[in-house]
Amino acid sequence: MRRVRFGHAVELGGGQNNVRCSAPPPRPGVCADLTRGVRFPEDQPVTDLVIRPLVAGEESLFDSMPDPLPQLRQVSYADGIAAGGYRPENTWVALRAGRVIGRAAWLLPPGAAGAPWLERFDLDAEPEVGAALLRAAHQALGGPGLYYAALPAHWRRRPEVLAVVEAPMAAARLAGLVERGERLRCSWTGTPLPAASGRYTFRPAVDATEINTLVGRIAEPDVLTGMEIARAVGGVDLATDPLAWLTGPVEGWRVALAAGEPVGLVGTAGDACYPLIAYLGLLDEAVRGELLAAAVEVLIAGGAREVIADVDAHRVAVLAELERTGFRQLRSRVLFEPAASSPSAVASGSAVAAGVVACADGTE
Repeated sequence: MRRVRFGHAVELGGGQNNVRCSAPPPRPGVCADLTRGVRFPEDQPVTDLVIRPLVAGEESLFDSMPDPLPQLRQVSYADGIAAGGYRPENTWVALRAGRVIGRAAWLLPPGAAGAPWLERFDLDAEPEVGAALLRAAHQALGGPGLYYAALPAHWRRRPEVLAVVEAPMAAARLAGLVERGERLRCSWTGTPLPAASGRYTFRPAVDATEINTLVGRIAEPDVLTGMEIARAVGGVDLATDPLAWLTGPVEGWRVALAAGEPVGLVGTAGDACYPLIAYLGLLDEAVRGELLAAAVEVLIAGGAREVIADVDAHRVAVLAELERTGFRQLRSRVLFEPAASSPSAVASGSAVAAGVVACADGTE
């Protein structure tokens, strides 16, 4: 195996098994050793494997690889390029005999704070090839970062999905990334809402001060739609400072009352890419179902025919209440981070426009 500086070809292996890599230098004097800790299976040679970034005008090369998960709602790579979130220099491919067998695209919306994150990673090869692809890109991009693996709903129970996602997830682990959590996106599409008990009343929030006061009393919100994107794009913690990200009018917020006292708070966003429940937090868990229904009603009044809500996968009681309210799981996102980083460590920065709340990631 030869170790050479980036900006030249990098050949990995020997004899008939050669991997060639080409990339701009990430830092002066840094050498590449892309196979560190990786052993390629002897029965699956890596002959003529080339790993490199795209260059302008090659965008169609990314889409030449068939979509391995067509059932997953995702923003197309072409649309991402047009919007400026995807860039050729942040997109890497692995080619074998001229055919794309692995592709990885890092995403950063225009005007966003922080570093790009890995949004699309597909692999039609052994995990070791995917790991080499990620290591090459990591060196060129200044090091590993966040990876949000988008997966169809109930992916663990679906053998046909597991057959597709096991290789890229294994490659991410080989490249030094570790799983830090999973979030589920749920969708309401017109199912009749449960009847109200009459125990609670709901009114619009008075102002930002009331919202911030209630947020400060809520230890762990139930629903935070786009939480990971708020962190990665704007450096905002949606759980503790939602108004730094949700810059729309406070009329979209509702306060739940029991005997005149606040017991819950929900913030909706009807003017994002699609209507969503951005924040839902409780002071009394018994109000959860009725507050969810009240939020959906606010969005329906604004013309919504679909409502989106994100929840941590381990919040079983919240997920059950969403399902009772008529929500169904749409997709999952598994977060991978560099092994050396602390959980959910992200760069801070200023928030971007509220319209990015539901549009910044590569899924729909």
